[in-house]
Amino acid sequence: MKNPRWLLFCLSFLILSPSFSQSQPSSVLYHKLLRFQDTKRVLFVAAHPDDENTRLIAYLGNAKHAEVAYLSLTRGDGGQNLIGKELGIELGMIRTHELLRARATDGGRQYFTRALDFGFSKNPDETFNNWDREKLLSDVIWMIRKFQPDIIINRFTTVPGTTHGHHTSSAILSEEAFQKAADPTVFPEQLKYTKPWQAKRLFWNAYNWGGQYEPEEGKTYFRFAVGEYNPLLGTTYSQIAADSRTMHKSQGFGSTSQIGQGNDFIELVNGSTFKNHPFEDISNRWEQLPNGNKIIGAIEDALSGFDFTSPENNLEKLLQIKSLLDGQDSQALWLDEKKQYLDKLILEVLGVKAEFIVKKEIGFPGESIITELVFNNPSPIPLTVRSFQGKVFTQNINKEVKNNIPVAQALEIYIPRDYPVSQPFWLEKPLDGSLFNINELSKIGQPVNGPSIGGSLDLVIDSQVIRMDLPLMYKYNDQVDGEIRQPFTLVPEVNVKLDKSNLFLIKGADRTLQVEVSFRDKILDGKLTLAGVDPGQFRILSEEKDEKRNRVVYTIEFLDSDLEKKEVLVSFQTNDGQKFNQDTKRIIYRHIPNLTYFTPTTLGLVKMDLKLSNQRIGYIPGAGDDVPEVLRNLGYQVSILENGELKKERLQSFETIIIGIRAFNVNQDLAENMDQLMAYVKEGGNMIVQYNTASPLLTRDLGPYPFSISRDRVAVENSPVVADFTHPILSKPNKISQADFEDWVQERGLYFTSDWDRNYTTPLTMQDPGENANKGSLIFAKYGKGTYTYSGISWFRQLPAGVPGAVKIFVNLIEQSGEGSN
Repeated sequence: MKNPRWLLFCLSFLILSPSFSQSQPSSVLYHKLLRFQDTKRVLFVAAHPDDENTRLIAYLGNAKHAEVAYLSLTRGDGGQNLIGKELGIELGMIRTHELLRARATDGGRQYFTRALDFGFSKNPDETFNNWDREKLLSDVIWMIRKFQPDIIINRFTTVPGTTHGHHTSSAILSEEAFQKAADPTVFPEQLKYTKPWQAKRLFWNAYNWGGQYEPEEGKTYFRFAVGEYNPLLGTTYSQIAADSRTMHKSQGFGSTSQIGQGNDFIELVNGSTFKNHPFEDISNRWEQLPNGNKIIGAIEDALSGFDFTSPENNLEKLLQIKSLLDGQDSQALWLDEKKQYLDKLILEVLGVKAEFIVKKEIGFPGESIITELVFNNPSPIPLTVRSFQGKVFTQNINKEVKNNIPVAQALEIYIPRDYPVSQPFWLEKPLDGSLFNINELSKIGQPVNGPSIGGSLDLVIDSQVIRMDLPLMYKYNDQVDGEIRQPFTLVPEVNVKLDKSNLFLIKGADRTLQVEVSFRDKILDGKLTLAGVDPGQFRILSEEKDEKRNRVVYTIEFLDSDLEKKEVLVSFQTNDGQKFNQDTKRIIYRHIPNLTYFTPTTLGLVKMDLKLSNQRIGYIPGAGDDVPEVLRNLGYQVSILENGELKKERLQSFETIIIGIRAFNVNQDLAENMDQLMAYVKEGGNMIVQYNTASPLLTRDLGPYPFSISRDRVAVENSPVVADFTHPILSKPNKISQADFEDWVQERGLYFTSDWDRNYTTPLTMQDPGENANKGSLIFAKYGKGTYTYSGISWFRQLPAGVPGAVKIFVNLIEQSGEGSN
């Protein structure tokens, strides 16, 4: 079987992802040698980031020394975000890197399929109506053939209706792939790069929500004692698991470790049965090699004679193992991984540190940058650095390094103009329905891009060659946090930024769009172009050059549109024909690397016959959303109300108060001042509350009359709606019709109300196909002289997407101001 270079690079990136090798406690090095010795492989399969069982992954990887990978069908793009307002693909990027941090903590690996998380799904039939089942089956089979697991563990079962439809679908795909991955007639195009593979057994990671798992009679199962303590790592697997799960910060999954015993169960679903252990009858891969017994003996010798006080004294035995591995003619992927793992371990026992650094975080194709390679070997054992090379540079070094005397080498690197920018590979092309449009097999499964710029060091120790991959990193010192490292990122030479994503052609709204064209080097001659709108429907009012900041700011006025909603692409075209229409977006949180991606500079142009007032709105933030900006674009005056401003006297300066998503889950000041807000409503104010989750709630006093929050939702965005069009919020000032419930995005709503007081009216009835009708999406009440609305409708998705009907209904909610006493 051919072993292409791209596949080796992928493996290298997954295994050697840290930016430098650094000495670790000798007990950890010994633990790594134990993991090197073992060849068991486990694939864990589920649907989303945070679905994985971190305790079982930590246990299998660190107690049983197995190579454990988690295959998540999605990147979690359709979930909610507790730490900021990023949703959709931005949330997917955050959750991808949270998963990578989780795997770095528990010792597993991370893979993905092409599936887009399109939001909550109640059953697999609905899920596969959105996902191309055949393509995802291909992805799962590809990962089984590529990773070659001995056993596969599903987090969920194939029984529909018991959990999220994505969950059930992940088990359905895994069970089918378990049977078909060994069939060479299934997706034969994959066999150019890998081979058919039959895992030994397929399990379900058995659980019982709210109680202890009790196996059914006749089921074959196994219990792992996952609460044990690892003396080499100085911690329990429960603690490793809690630390790993805490990395899912955007989902609010901070975890505290269980103390004492703990159990996890797996139940056999398919494959050969066993008597004593799920890894029974699984061969040691070392024994498959011609000199496998010699390798096994050499590893055992290294373990039995391991020097904990002077780790560099283990070098000779590790090099002996390396010599045996390098002599193998096998092209097996697991062996390539073991070779790279051993190279890294050899450098770690020496305490080697190497870094490839630059003094800025952002660059662009077409520029030259000054970088520095720093390499240090603190041990007295000589190591020769022969060369350092990457895609755009080659540097001969040929220097011996030892005795803690570092070698530093400056490199000037020219980045070609056609060099790719740092766009996440799954976002390079438009979506293929509810899948990311990825056609290259080499990219399917990968969690993230490789480094924008990186290089490989060729090292020689005792005549043996080791390759060490280094990404280019921006390194600086923070006054509070000390040394900080961020990946070096490439952006387009010209950036185009719009000051709004939707522009509303309605009376009273601002019809102007500001376009900021920024240049990384110098202002280039060119012009602004608009595609998707007729020349007579807009005019450029001004063009202002800012030489100091290398930018040009255009002001455009839109006059008309021939459609209710259309998309306009704004581009800057240089005189030499280059066209730029991307805006650089950055996502920055302390627990993950700085993230960069690029969006097309498209404007949603929405033309509506909409009646609204120029009223003042106070917006109380929750977990974060983009609704305030949409309201400003409509022409409302919106003020964000922070801590200390929720007093009745301050609230009375606004006609309407709107509360952001999940505010009662995260905003303590809001919870403590509900009496002030209710007094505001009673005296004539209008209050709109967006969705919250049922737990944790910081207060149960959510409105003027009692109601509860359920887990009910309507996940199908085009599901039927029955409306009382005579109700005030559907009849004035804008007449709502059935057409206003068309073309919604992702879902109708979530966490609907239940058990509401009879003082509330419920003008909307929603339901998913095959389910009972639900009136809890929106409840409305008059209270004193004012009005109050609580709604689980996903306004935070519909309004930023510029859905005309949803915008119209929300405007009516706002315009109830002053209607309470009528």
